[in-house]
Order: sequence, then C-alpha cells, then structure tokens
Amino acid sequence: MNPNPERIVIATRESRLALWQAEHVRDLLRSRYPQCRVELLGMTTRGDQILDRPLAKVGGKGLFVKELEAALFDGRADIAVHSMKDVPMQLPVEFSLVAIGRREVPLDAFVSTKYASLDDLPPGAVVGTSSLRREAQLHARYPYLAVSSLRGNLDTRLRKLDEGQYDAIILAAAGLMRLGLATRIRAVLPAEVSLPAAGQGALGIEARADRGDVAGWLAFLNDPATAACVRAERAVSRALAGSCEVPLGAYAEESAGQLYLRGFVATPDGTRMARAERSGPADAPEALGLALAEELRGQGAEAILAALP
Repeated sequence: MNPNPERIVIATRESRLALWQAEHVRDLLRSRYPQCRVELLGMTTRGDQILDRPLAKVGGKGLFVKELEAALFDGRADIAVHSMKDVPMQLPVEFSLVAIGRREVPLDAFVSTKYASLDDLPPGAVVGTSSLRREAQLHARYPYLAVSSLRGNLDTRLRKLDEGQYDAIILAAAGLMRLGLATRIRAVLPAEVSLPAAGQGALGIEARADRGDVAGWLAFLNDPATAACVRAERAVSRALAGSCEVPLGAYAEESAGQLYLRGFVATPDGTRMARAERSGPADAPEALGLALAEELRGQGAEAILAALP
C-alpha cells in the first residue's frame, strides 16, 4: 500500500530558475494529488554564495545540492528538485534519484546582443561561460576567441552580457526556455559544436533512499527515455571523472529502444581531446556509458585527465 500523500515539502535553491523547476514539479504533484499540500522550502546554497571563483576551483557542482540534502536528511523536506547536470555523479548512499522528468532541449545556446552566431565573432571577441566543458570546445573550434569565466544566476549572466562585459555568452538552452527567455537565444548550438553536459536539460528529483513512500508518489514523473539517456551520460562521467569538475561532455539520444551516445574529454585549452560514440540498448544505459568511457580511455582520456591541474 502506498496511500496518497497529505503533504510534500520540496527543497529548492532560490534562484529564479531553481524556483521555476520546483514550482513546475509542485504543480504536477498538485494535479496528481489534489488533496495534498505541496510546499516549497527555499534555501541558499554554497554554490549560490561563491560567485567570484570558477566552480571547478571551489568544490564543483555538489555545492548546489549539499544544503538541500541536509534538509532531506533531517526531515525538513521530502524531495529536492535539481537540474540533473548539477547533481554529483556519486550520490551519498543515504539518497537516491526517484524520478528523472522529460527532458527540455538539452543543447547549449549562443546569446549575444551584437552577433548572430559563434562564426560571426571576430578574433579576440570575449565569450563568457562557467563551464570547463564549453571552454574546451570553444578553444578547440575557435582558437582565436577569448574565453572568460562567467558566474552567477541566469539573470546575472544576462545582465553582464547586456552591460558589455562579454561579446557573447553560452548558456543551457533549457534554462532560457523555461524562464520564457527563448527570444534571447541567437542560435542553438548543435551537439557537434558544443556537446552537452551529462544530464543537461533534465530535472531530477532526489529523496532519502529509505523513503519508499516518496519514491512511490513520484514514480509517475519519471520519463523512461530521458532517464535512460541521463543514466548513460552519467555513467560516462562517473567512470572517467568521478565527482570532479573536468572538461567532459556526454550526450545520449533515444530512438526505438536504442541509445546513441557521444562523449569527449579534453584539456581546458582544447589542444588535446578524446572523442567517441557508441550505440546500445536503452534498457542497459549504464553498460553503454561504461563501454564509451572505455573507448575514450583507449583514445588517451586517462593521459588527458592526468594532465589536468
């Protein structure tokens, strides 16, 4: 028996995008369980507080989830809603992902007030990004561009662009679309130009591993095709990088029960890069991810990773 819930508390960061994501899940839960009180517990995380240094230098994306997990652990919240690309590859054993929702556009977006595309940028133009993955791919394809660190929430990043601090910035298309800012997108970058991060565009719902009741309540939100893609992508990242911040991309697409998975590992300056692609059954996503990681190792991924600072 898994009786309908009477109350569900969602832990969330307080950025505008995080709140949109939490409110989206709240509304889905209210539609499914009309008698349930669904409440938000807003929190500020270390990742939101440290804005003067790149994420890779201050502990990685796990800084965005630790406070939310503390709220789950002590019972202040029942679930936490995350962008899957922000969820560390190794979850503590006390927690589990109980649902991965249907994916928004998983690709990167080119945003500029002056230029229509990356190809239009002149030599020396400054492109802002917070991601080593994007930085490596930009350097590899456009070595004549300057890449500069860009931190802050979505609105802060757009403001810095509008103030002229950057000629262009690269953001996840999904965040812009979810906040009604799709008109800011000058171009969606194909995966061949900017391979996405593992889990990009997908929402994950985390709960305590011992909360079988919560897992039952949230099961209807799980999208099997998205979940298979995300699990394959995360397997690549977990096998090669663990929870470290490294220039690594992994992107899977599902069709007719098959996954097509691409991945790369590079040095931040883009001068060394290992790339691979592989297909396999969608019902064994982790095995496919591990096989791709092994192929990347065969192309020198270990040496690239060992050379990282």
